[in-house]
Amino acid sequence: MNNLHAPTVLSGPTTAPVANGGSAHLSLAELQRRKDNVEGELRALGGVLDSHGVDMNTSLLTPDGFPRADLDVAQIRTTRARIIRLRNDYKDLMGVIEKHLHDHFASLQDDEDEPEPEVVASIDTTELRDSVPDVLDPPFAKVNTVVDNSPAAAAGLQPGDLIRNFGYVDHSNHDNLKKVAECVQGNEGQNILVKVSRSGGGTRTHELGLTLTPRRGWGGRGLLGCHILPY
Repeated sequence: MNNLHAPTVLSGPTTAPVANGGSAHLSLAELQRRKDNVEGELRALGGVLDSHGVDMNTSLLTPDGFPRADLDVAQIRTTRARIIRLRNDYKDLMGVIEKHLHDHFASLQDDEDEPEPEVVASIDTTELRDSVPDVLDPPFAKVNTVVDNSPAAAAGLQPGDLIRNFGYVDHSNHDNLKKVAECVQGNEGQNILVKVSRSGGGTRTHELGLTLTPRRGWGGRGLLGCHILPY
């Protein structure tokens, strides 16, 4: 799905697991980022259900046991399955975060209990661990065209921009841009943070964080008014 004028969510395999098996080795900042991504995807999937007028408990069958003809039953079931899996991932992830916080504060308490040395060495603390900038994700999509006066244009997207992050979507989970379409559909009227790399001429590039708000009624097709391609 390369054309985002008409985003949808296709039936198919559930989203990749959050991989909490390796979460114990992540920093607290990385865990927080992963938590934010899962929360964002859950919001988007909830928006997909809302667009069909159903929730997690709405019956998809007629009184005589047949699939309802007024609903895209396959898509709704796939979306529900993904929500259930993400909720389980989220629960596990929060457990890892809680353990990190516990270990962190326990370490601080141990430091307080240690006697202060008689001589304190001079230490340069101008660069702390938390001040190290985040590693940039590789680009996974490129903006091909942007329609004037569209939500994409209002956000500042330009042809040639390389997309590193689109809400909770990145190079590892975009699924040939299907996740971008899902994010757009599930966040209509909501702000989405889009991180792009833009050529500044020569070898210079600018890393930008743009706020994109998908919406209808802007005067053109779809919710964005742009066309992006896999990169």
